[in-house]
Amino acid sequence: MQNNDEETPKKKRRFKLNLWWKVGLIGLAAGLIGGGAAYGVGSYLSDGNVSSLLSTPSSSNKKGGTKVNQSKVTGTSQSTKAYKSVKAAVVSVENLQAESSSSDSLYGYTTGDSSSSDSSSSDSSLEAASEGSGVIYKKDGDTAYIVTNNHVVTGSSAIQVILSNGKKVTATIVGTDSATDLAVLKISSKNVTAVASFANSNEIDAGQTVLAIGSPLGSQYASSVTQGIISATKRTVQVQDNSGNTTGNATVIQTDTAINPGNSGGPLINLAGQVVGINSMKLTTDDSGTSVEGMGFSIPSNEVVTVINKLVKDGKITRPALGIELVSLDQVTSSQQSSVLKLPSTVTSGVVVMSILSPSAAGNAGLDKYDVITKMDGKKVTDEASLKDVLYDHKVGDSVSVTYYHNGEKKTATIKLSESTSTLSSSSDSSS
Repeated sequence: MQNNDEETPKKKRRFKLNLWWKVGLIGLAAGLIGGGAAYGVGSYLSDGNVSSLLSTPSSSNKKGGTKVNQSKVTGTSQSTKAYKSVKAAVVSVENLQAESSSSDSLYGYTTGDSSSSDSSSSDSSLEAASEGSGVIYKKDGDTAYIVTNNHVVTGSSAIQVILSNGKKVTATIVGTDSATDLAVLKISSKNVTAVASFANSNEIDAGQTVLAIGSPLGSQYASSVTQGIISATKRTVQVQDNSGNTTGNATVIQTDTAINPGNSGGPLINLAGQVVGINSMKLTTDDSGTSVEGMGFSIPSNEVVTVINKLVKDGKITRPALGIELVSLDQVTSSQQSSVLKLPSTVTSGVVVMSILSPSAAGNAGLDKYDVITKMDGKKVTDEASLKDVLYDHKVGDSVSVTYYHNGEKKTATIKLSESTSTLSSSSDSSS
C-alpha cells in the first residue's frame, strides 16, 4: 500500500534496489575463529599439558603413507533426501528477447533474475535477456506444467526451459498474475521424469529447516541447493510496479536461506521434499543503504496453488475490488486520527479510505473519503493485507458487509463487489 504525503506524515519504510550483486570475502569471522583457537591452545599449554599435546603417536606413520579413510558421513541426511526427491523437477527458465534487458523489480526488493547475454537460443534473432528458475508440478498427458515468477517471464518474446538433465525445450505461457508474481508455463512431458508436490503452508513454523533449489546467477549453477530456516511464516511487504509505485501489500514467507539472482521462481521445500513456497525476492539494503543479509521471501504454497489452478483454468485472474484508494490506520498520526478522522480512542486498527475511484463499489454503498473500515464480511480488518485477504476470498458480483466509521460514527453497509480497478489511474495510495 502507498503513503499519502499530506495525510500520512509517518514515513513508510522503503527499500533500495540492488540489481548488481557483489561477491566478497569476509575476514572478520575467520579472524575471530582463529583467535579463539589460539586462546584455546594457550590455555591448554599453560595447564602443563605440553607433553601430552606433543606426544608421539603409538603407531608410526611412514613417509608418503597418508591414506584416504572411508567417510563415515554419507549423503543420507534428511536434507540430501529432500533435495534428491525434488531436484529433477526444478528447471531453469530463460526469458528470450530481441534485445537484452535488465531484470525487473518487485515489491521494492531485488528480484532474482540473472543477466545472461551469452546463453544460446533456438531462434538466432533472440537472446536470453534474463534467467530464473521454476518447478514442474504437474503432468497431464503430453503436457507438463511449471510454476515460476511473473517477473521471470515478463517482456519475453519466447521462453526456453532447461531441464535438470540439461535438455532445452520450448515453453508456452499459460497465464500470468502480476499481483502475486506468479506464472504458469507448459512444456512437452516427453522428457519430464519428476514432479513436485505442495505442502500446506499454513502448517509451517518459524525455525523450521528449509531448502531453496534453483539456478543462482544463471543455468551454469543449475540445481544449486541452499539450506536455512523459516524466519517468519507471514511477513507483509510492499508491492511495487515497474515504475516504483506502491500498488499494495503481499504476505510472504521470510527465510534466511540463501536466495540469489536466478533463484526467482524456484521452490522453497521442507525436509519432506514438499514445496512450501516459491522464491521471489530478497532484501539487500534498507532505505539508509545499510547492507542486509539473510532476508529472502517466498510466496506461500497455499496461495501458489490457488493462483496456478485459476491460471490453468482461465489463463488469467479477475479479482474483486472496492473501488477505493486506502492506507492503513497505523500510518496516520494519533492527532490526525482524532482531528481529521474523528475516531474514538477505542479504534486502533483498520484502513482509511483516502479517495473514491470511479467506478466505485464502495462509493455506491455510501462510503466516503476519510471513512475508516474496521470489519469486512464479519472479519476484523487490521491493515491493508487483512482487508485484501477477506476481499480476495470473494468473487466479482458478491455482496459483502462492511463496518466503518464516518466522522466518528459507527456504520454498516453492504457492498456489491466490482471488477478490479487496478488498471485505473491512482495517486499515492493503494487501490482496492
